Amino acid sequence: MPTYLLRLIGRVVILTIGSVGIARAALDPTEQVIAQRAADGQSAAEALLARAVDIESPTENLAGVRAVGEVFAGELRAIGFRTRWVDLPPDMQRAGHLVAEIDGKHGRRLLLLGHLDTVLAGERFRREGDRGYGTGASDMKGGIVVMLQALKALHAAGALADRRITVMLTGDEEDAGLPFAVSRAAMVELAGRSDAALSFETSIDGTATIGRRGFSSWTLETTGETGHSSGIFGEGSGSGAVYEAARILAAFQAEFGAEKYLTLNPSLIVGGTKATLDDYRGTAEGKTNVIAPVAFARGDLRYISLEQERSVKARMQAIVARHLPRTGATLRFDDGAYPPMTPTAGNEELLKVLDGASRDLGLGPVAALDPGRRGAGDIGFIAHLLPCLDGLGSGGGDNSHAPGEYTGLDTLTPMAQRAALLIHRLSR
Repeated sequence: MPTYLLRLIGRVVILTIGSVGIARAALDPTEQVIAQRAADGQSAAEALLARAVDIESPTENLAGVRAVGEVFAGELRAIGFRTRWVDLPPDMQRAGHLVAEIDGKHGRRLLLLGHLDTVLAGERFRREGDRGYGTGASDMKGGIVVMLQALKALHAAGALADRRITVMLTGDEEDAGLPFAVSRAAMVELAGRSDAALSFETSIDGTATIGRRGFSSWTLETTGETGHSSGIFGEGSGSGAVYEAARILAAFQAEFGAEKYLTLNPSLIVGGTKATLDDYRGTAEGKTNVIAPVAFARGDLRYISLEQERSVKARMQAIVARHLPRTGATLRFDDGAYPPMTPTAGNEELLKVLDGASRDLGLGPVAALDPGRRGAGDIGFIAHLLPCLDGLGSGGGDNSHAPGEYTGLDTLTPMAQRAALLIHRLSR
């Protein structure tokens, strides 16, 4: 039996279960049961996280992604969800997505999002104090475990009955299949018949996410006249391809370096008498006494809204078009851009509900995360269709996409309690 500590603060009685306080006077009887059931689920949540982390599921490991999906599908079926697998075309080389649904008739229609895949592989689960280590522990198997801990608490309290909730766990968030119109078609379709979307990416510093930036990739190619280096800047030779590339990149920094929520990063550059660029690899050769006739640069662009994206791309093209003497340049934006999750009034309303639930639980306020601290994610594909809130998963973690990844095991229950009350208050 758990140990309870009662203490009086003003007229509010706090019920402490371990390290998690529940402000009982602020919760109705059903919500008190939900919070208690979430706390009771801590051990099962830790065991589920260990089981999921120990299944390697980098995006390219289709069998591993599918196996993690089957683990979570079994958990969802046990609490009344109907599950199905959304297959993608074989030539896309992606595992597909898990969809689970409760088709009730009561309350707002909610779409809950997560992803099954990881970037890396190889680190099995281990516990050190309050930290759970292993590949995907933070991003985002821990987030899915929080989602399931919340849903199980709702089920145990009888608060899932007749609700309209859909769960979609994608199998390729870390490297989404192209074209996006195919790999995200099911998500867009589900969003079209939902009233709000909640995503369980990692929580950052006790905040939630009402906005996250989109991104696209770009490739710059510059050309110039070649010849003896002694002729550089001369009327016959001009400035050469490398100077033209340098001019453009310097102008990008000057134009965009201080623009809010915008980053423009050149990650790779090659130039010389011979140069090639193939996606993320480049080669170049040249002698110091020869003017380089070709150069390439490749990078990414991150933005908070589609309007900002369109404006920046137009200004980038204008910079490229100016040209140093006897040079040329072209700028190409790649297909497959991730759309942004632009902050909206609807997103802010969802945050208010979460903030109220957190305060009523005695867990303190929840502020909006600065969108500049969060990169692109799946929720961007549907953020233009309905109110969205992200960053609802486990917290206290670090080293996502890197060796030594971990999440805070002591955050599972409070994050599950917050999420459970958010879902309950939105759907009751």
